[in-house]
Amino acid sequence: MTTTLVSGIAELVTNDPHLEGADQGEGLGLLRDAAVVISDDGDHPTVQWVGPEGRAPQADRKVDVEGRAVIPGFVDSHSHLVFAGDRSAEFAARMTGQPYDGGGIAVTMAATRAATDDELRRLVADRVEEMRAQGTTTVEIKSGYGLDTDNEARALRIAREFTEETTFLGAHVVPPEAREDRDAYVRLVTGPMLDACAPHARWIDVFCEPNSAHAFTEEESRRVLQAGRAKGLELRLHGNQLGHGPGVQLAVELGAASIDHCTYLSDRDVEALVGAADTTVATLLPGVEFSTRSPYPDGRALIDAGVSIALATDCNPGTCYSSSMPLVIALAVREMGLTPGEALRAATAGAAKALRRNDIGWIGVGSRADLTVLAAPSYLHLPYRPGVPIAFALDPTAA
Repeated sequence: MTTTLVSGIAELVTNDPHLEGADQGEGLGLLRDAAVVISDDGDHPTVQWVGPEGRAPQADRKVDVEGRAVIPGFVDSHSHLVFAGDRSAEFAARMTGQPYDGGGIAVTMAATRAATDDELRRLVADRVEEMRAQGTTTVEIKSGYGLDTDNEARALRIAREFTEETTFLGAHVVPPEAREDRDAYVRLVTGPMLDACAPHARWIDVFCEPNSAHAFTEEESRRVLQAGRAKGLELRLHGNQLGHGPGVQLAVELGAASIDHCTYLSDRDVEALVGAADTTVATLLPGVEFSTRSPYPDGRALIDAGVSIALATDCNPGTCYSSSMPLVIALAVREMGLTPGEALRAATAGAAKALRRNDIGWIGVGSRADLTVLAAPSYLHLPYRPGVPIAFALDPTAA
């Protein structure tokens, strides 16, 4: 076993509510002039000690971050990284007023089907590296651009090379060749496609959006999710993105870990999310609103009501081709009413909860040693300096 002392931390955000001597304002568990000791014993480096630098134990090696802030690595709990092709023209059209309805997914589907395994693997590797260079240490990756059995399974096999958090999204939209018989496609997703994909996935997801002709109704979504659960997969949903709909209620009813988008919420939806705050997280994706000119969810109202929230990028080729969690935090602060501390927690501890993980999203004894360093003295610089690459994931094993 080798230990590494990370020292010179001007400000350490731990998200640990039990850390002795920490400032617990906004639940950040904040220490100044801090240090962390990491052990590389086991499959993943873990945190062995956290506290004031002056009390740090000896370690085999030392990494000095020279007065920078350190935060838990960002947890991006919603992304679509397995795709080929380009939809920049679609983005340009939206900026001139063309609405988004989900139809462009078929364009990406065609390009993804045509790509080789090696091409897709290289594209995913580049995107994951891009995320890590901006401080993301855990990423969830969905399928959903193959939309046939072979290509959905292929997408998940490739995604599994990069993350444990893989999600089967065969029910992203109904592909063009199946639109004359939607029920046959739902039977495919819940039968042979699910059989092929379940061994490579932890989660199942569905785009429950009756406001789009391309997505799935409440009943179709229920069939998909129940079939996935019967195969041992855990549940997540896309919902309430394009208008009011049944997504939130279905997610709460079925005990899904997360309901993502939540752009349009009724009072009844908010009440349901409050009641399910221990089990179902509302994952907000402000990069999508930025990229589609849609209204932003009222994050302030959700937090004040008692809803559990997360922030994620939804990095995808159509509605938000950004891998930047710092940008997401800045948008949440600027456009959704969150404080910087609330946004940071939502992008770390909140997103970890959306993945039902207790080993990430915080820094404390026993947690994974996923540390992100900021080229700044405080986490406040994340929304303060939008667009500036100040965050990067620390590799504590690098000399």
